[in-house]
Amino acid sequence: MRALDRGSVSVQPPMHRTVVIGIGNLDRGDDAFGRIVAARLRGRIPEHVSLFEEDGEATALLDRLGDADAAILIDAAISGGEPGQIRRFDAACEPLSAAKFGMSTHGFGLAEAIELARILGKLPGRCIVYAVEARSFELGAPLSPELARAVDEVLAWVIAEANE
Repeated sequence: MRALDRGSVSVQPPMHRTVVIGIGNLDRGDDAFGRIVAARLRGRIPEHVSLFEEDGEATALLDRLGDADAAILIDAAISGGEPGQIRRFDAACEPLSAAKFGMSTHGFGLAEAIELARILGKLPGRCIVYAVEARSFELGAPLSPELARAVDEVLAWVIAEANE
């Protein structure tokens, strides 16, 4: 066994903790979008990136955001745009207002959870939100064709951002 040389200490820089969170309900049509993208990300993003699927419950989102240096969130929303329209927000740079982001099926929506994280000092320094315009959140409905077509595009963007 080799003796430990206490004269020099090798310290590695801390790894930044990145989380990717797919948000939604798999049983409510287009609301499943974020979770479908997250499921397809498995094995396609770096090992140091933590991947989660959440139903949008605010305290769970705050817990996930609180320990992260960077976050990428994926969700479906209704803001009056065309179904399948993809919008990217940098929530660390500007508030994610409910008017800009749109409605969510989650009682206390993603926009409110992000703003609460900002107030509590738990918002990561990099917080990217992909919001895809939904057609329907009907119980038991499948993903609409417009959102099904958007999955691969958002998937590619999230993989690129997770590798930054």
